[in-house]
Amino acid sequence: MKRLKLITAFAGLATVVFGQGALDNSKLLKPPTTDWPTYSGDYTGQRFSPLKKVNDGNVQNLSLAWLYRINAPGATATVFKANPIVVNGVMYVTIPDHVWALDARTGREIWHHVHKSEGGIHLGNRGVGISGNWLYFETPDCKLVSLNLKDGKERWQKSICDLDQMYYASTAPIIVKNHVLVGVSGDDLDIPGYFESRDPETGELQWHWSVVPKKGEPGFETWPNEDAAAHGGGMTWGTTTYDPELNQIYFGTGNPQPVVAGKSRQGDNLYTASIVALNPDTGKLVWHFQPSPHDTHDWDNNQVPVLYDGEINGQKKKLLSVACRNGWFFTLDRTTGKAIVSKEYVKTNWAKGVDAKGQPIPNPDKEPQFAGALVSPNQGGAANWPPPAFNPATGLFYVNAARAFSVWYLYDTDDKPEGWGGTDRGGWSESMLQAIDYKTGNIKWSHKWEGSGGRSGLLTTAGNLVFAGDTTTNFVALNASTGEPLWHANVAAPVANAPISYELDGRQYVVVGAGDMLFGFVMYGK
Repeated sequence: MKRLKLITAFAGLATVVFGQGALDNSKLLKPPTTDWPTYSGDYTGQRFSPLKKVNDGNVQNLSLAWLYRINAPGATATVFKANPIVVNGVMYVTIPDHVWALDARTGREIWHHVHKSEGGIHLGNRGVGISGNWLYFETPDCKLVSLNLKDGKERWQKSICDLDQMYYASTAPIIVKNHVLVGVSGDDLDIPGYFESRDPETGELQWHWSVVPKKGEPGFETWPNEDAAAHGGGMTWGTTTYDPELNQIYFGTGNPQPVVAGKSRQGDNLYTASIVALNPDTGKLVWHFQPSPHDTHDWDNNQVPVLYDGEINGQKKKLLSVACRNGWFFTLDRTTGKAIVSKEYVKTNWAKGVDAKGQPIPNPDKEPQFAGALVSPNQGGAANWPPPAFNPATGLFYVNAARAFSVWYLYDTDDKPEGWGGTDRGGWSESMLQAIDYKTGNIKWSHKWEGSGGRSGLLTTAGNLVFAGDTTTNFVALNASTGEPLWHANVAAPVANAPISYELDGRQYVVVGAGDMLFGFVMYGK
């Protein structure tokens, strides 16, 4: 594996931003090339770049073009967890309460917007959404804010959750037609989750979908009573994907509450820990699939649902795949939500098998107990929020994964527990990058990382590459077909977001965040 070659100067490198301006929203419907216009590059969630100037034959020549370090005095969360967005040569990136516009060729700062926060939980921010001339981002104090794309001036801000109830907002908004789609986060202390659509011109509410149904609605029968449902959780802080042909949006929902003590909420607890499909114009539920019925291990299902078209038993299908926090990989028919593949992608021990729907059947012996129960995966999960990737050329789904054990304890045995009601204590773990055959769920190849803890997001390209962060401070390129490591650069901190790629002036860039820095790599020459 060859190391980074640093080039500190490049004759003719552009120092001005060409073409800065509005996003042509039709680019959201195409694989990203000169832009990276939404969280995953396009609506599919594939994180696949069709660019191949950087490829498995020349990636060893990838070099550092620029470096940007956060300049935000007083900021309390300075790790780049956001996915950068690139539109017309300008990159937009966030940390909580801060948005920057950077020259995507040089990393030069163009403008910096600071939100005057009223408080909230500052764990991180996933990024921005852009439509036309406007940028949208969420804040820890429960605001959806719209800025002018050109200069970062505030256009409006609207409240989307209640700060007094310990909600906060961190999701990257996704724009579908005339809808700004927003999710919410919470502190896991018995508050209900929901998902909303907001008007892109005014920020006013268009529709509101509650994760936990009310009495008389389908799914309510999976809760024991109205009180349990009213406090049932199911936060929606993950990433949304969209199929324009079916006119369906897809996202995952969080864990039920109380988190660990499930005695007061017997049942499957729909629609928590689920994948759901909604109509973006009405907010009506189309279908659901629940990877973790009656979850008691904090295995929220906020992982990215990835969309693609493929073949199953010789028939063309519109498919959706997700590698869940609970250690199971699913391929679904995204028209109906019916399971095609249900299989572990790391070894787990909490399920007895799958039911007729393809959903895992929890083993009661692995429920949290007063004396403790050894369970795999641990609370962090086999995967977490960093996004996976899918390469149509290889037919492989890639995910940074972990196999880990912990002992789960139940300490609140009351009939009506509050808060979490239990916890886990960690043990042995290992990390790896898994390449999964979507048709079977079989592991095509697995690259073990040294140590444990690596959970970076991924990027895959038509150059037969997968880009990932390892468990330490390396940014790595691997052969997408075989998993062979081909190149790495030490970026001084763990990779905290997911890489992106775009082409400007005939050169392919790859950008990644690590700690409080953004690194822009480029291929010079052939």
